[in-house]
Amino acid sequence: MTFPYSEQNAQSRRRLETLVSGLSEEDFARSTDYGWTVSALMAHLAFWDLRMSAILQRWREEGFDPSPIDMMVVNDALKVICHSIAPRAAAALALSAAEKIDRELETLTGEQAKKIEEHAAATETQFRMNRSLHRDGHLNDIEALLK
Repeated sequence: MTFPYSEQNAQSRRRLETLVSGLSEEDFARSTDYGWTVSALMAHLAFWDLRMSAILQRWREEGFDPSPIDMMVVNDALKVICHSIAPRAAAALALSAAEKIDRELETLTGEQAKKIEEHAAATETQFRMNRSLHRDGHLNDIEALLK
């Protein structure tokens, strides 16, 4: 069985690649109405994809454990850090992190994916294998800014 979110993840990653390739320095500096620049959103996307990768690696090596996170507090703390990263570096991080987690998720069997979803549902673990849900929300915001 193929990983259930292969196509959605690939589409959102390609969408990210296309968007990044056309961004100017002025585009990176544009800000959402919730106070994040395009550049900072790139770093934000990288963080959350890399978090998924780190959790997946730990679960493979040590077995499942709860991995709760207060997303609002983490995002508030990340905001300052994300805004301090150079725009092209933030974009490169977003692209490499998306590729990394998508590639790692592709190695899961249907049974492994099912076990992860069951574990995440039974605990307070925020683990979204369909990475397009997070990426596309922010890509929608960025595209709206660029119109």
